[in-house]
Amino acid sequence: MSAVYPLSSCIEWQFAEAGDLAARLRAVKDAGLDLAEFHLWRDKPIEAMAEALADTGMRLTSLCVDPRKSIVDPTERDAMVTAVRETIEATAILGKPNLIVASGFRVDGLSEEEHFANAVTALRAAADAAEEAGVMLLLEPLNTRLFATMYLVSTKLGLDLVEAVNSPNLRLLYDVWHSAVMGEDMATVLAGRIHLVGHVQVADMPDRNEPGTGTLDWAEVMRTLRAVGYDGAIGLEYFPTIPMAQSLDQSRRMLAG
Repeated sequence: MSAVYPLSSCIEWQFAEAGDLAARLRAVKDAGLDLAEFHLWRDKPIEAMAEALADTGMRLTSLCVDPRKSIVDPTERDAMVTAVRETIEATAILGKPNLIVASGFRVDGLSEEEHFANAVTALRAAADAAEEAGVMLLLEPLNTRLFATMYLVSTKLGLDLVEAVNSPNLRLLYDVWHSAVMGEDMATVLAGRIHLVGHVQVADMPDRNEPGTGTLDWAEVMRTLRAVGYDGAIGLEYFPTIPMAQSLDQSRRMLAG
């Protein structure tokens, strides 16, 4: 049984037995997937990865802007936009993948309105750079279990920011695990706003492992994605608990429901 959506392996955490990330890309292709993603790029073998992508015909769905800089701290705004521009330039040989942006931490003394306004200003500048380059930025809400003082830990707030920036080159990354950690109701937070979502990632609760290892109802998750109209790929951003071939087979079964 095949998944309804194309699946993208997070090679940061998966196929580690294959070697470096270039070798992992080849292993992903051998496992029957055409999509992959990873996190920070500055310590990665970018040229070798570009060669692996060309050899296999694979595509990268996403990677992270590096270094990570705050969108809410005005003292980091220029550095944040510079990081976006440098990431765009350095990773163009990887096929212009989507670039993930996190918010950074709350700034003492700033009101909610000031946090929001600072974020919109920074994201507008970053989106301008993305528009010039023909690249998509993905804004990712995280969770307070991992990052107690992170600013963006709400899907609704993330979608509000994307809506306020109003750029065709900025969308939300909806992570099922982060959302579940925060106690969100998936159907409620995505209702009527799926056009603002550019990518979805999955992992099971509570330990961020492959679907089917925890408490989430994956048949309901998939029904909800179809019901709200999501039509993109699904990123397998989880820590496998079993050999990767078995883990991938299990994910395919869980995500086909």
